[in-house]
Amino acid sequence: MELQQLRYVVEVAAASSFTRAAERCFVTQSALSHQIAALERELGQRLFVRSSRSVRLSEAGEAFLEHARTALRAAEQARESVAAAVGVVTGTLRIGVIPTVTAVDIPEVLVAYRAAHPLARVELQVGNSDVLMTRLRHGELDVALLGLREGAEPLGVASRVLSRDRLVAAFPRGHELCETGALTLHDLAGATFADFPAGTSGRAQSDAAFASAELSRDVAFEADSATLLLGLVAAGLAVTLLAPGTIERSAADVATAEVRDGPVRVEHLAWDLAAPRNVAKAFLAVIDDVVPGNAKAGPEEHSGPAFL
Repeated sequence: MELQQLRYVVEVAAASSFTRAAERCFVTQSALSHQIAALERELGQRLFVRSSRSVRLSEAGEAFLEHARTALRAAEQARESVAAAVGVVTGTLRIGVIPTVTAVDIPEVLVAYRAAHPLARVELQVGNSDVLMTRLRHGELDVALLGLREGAEPLGVASRVLSRDRLVAAFPRGHELCETGALTLHDLAGATFADFPAGTSGRAQSDAAFASAELSRDVAFEADSATLLLGLVAAGLAVTLLAPGTIERSAADVATAEVRDGPVRVEHLAWDLAAPRNVAKAFLAVIDDVVPGNAKAGPEEHSGPAFL
């Protein structure tokens, strides 16, 4: 059994395709298939169920996959630890960010990271906070930048707070509420809303605030993109609640107003709770140096067990 064979198994499982897995591994499909077949002969079990249309893990493959991932992580950590012993950071930093992150200038931080650790590779994924937390807990990410409603904490990971922002209301230009100054949720309750999909952490911020105020609202438009939400607002179709920095970075032509009792979004920096990799520790150090005001972020927090 060889590490390369384990990598091939992990890639095929992720891609559900021998062809795509071979492309990701920069080998021919025949070479990858040959290595997996050799591993299956050694184990005496089929790891994949193949058909003309799909590839899926067998029951034995499901059992084998997590051990393969663990072995690959251990091998990678061993290489990184040897390099770290002489002060060198190597390996791949896998970072996840929410699309509406405002506490951190992502390009600036990554430039600083690459300058400090030129031998390290960086991979960036964008997703909602719930997905990123799950990937972080499963070892698929090293660090993540999350946005959660006030009072909610990242589960099953180590974290610290980077910023807190009260969401502001965004309106179409000329909307009747634009001229009233600071608003309350009661003022907004009768409006048609655009918001993130139901059940996501982005949506939970506003849903919890309206529920706490014992108010209902009409969310007619759902989208996982702040750009699209603001486009719907600019077109006169809806209003929305977003972090002020998200609106400021947008090119959307909208008006804004403060909401005195509006929801508060908290941005968190999160990482592996048990054994953060050296690439993650190096990233935390860069955040400390680069992000303005990070000294106010507060102490490290260790959340309880994950429940998802």
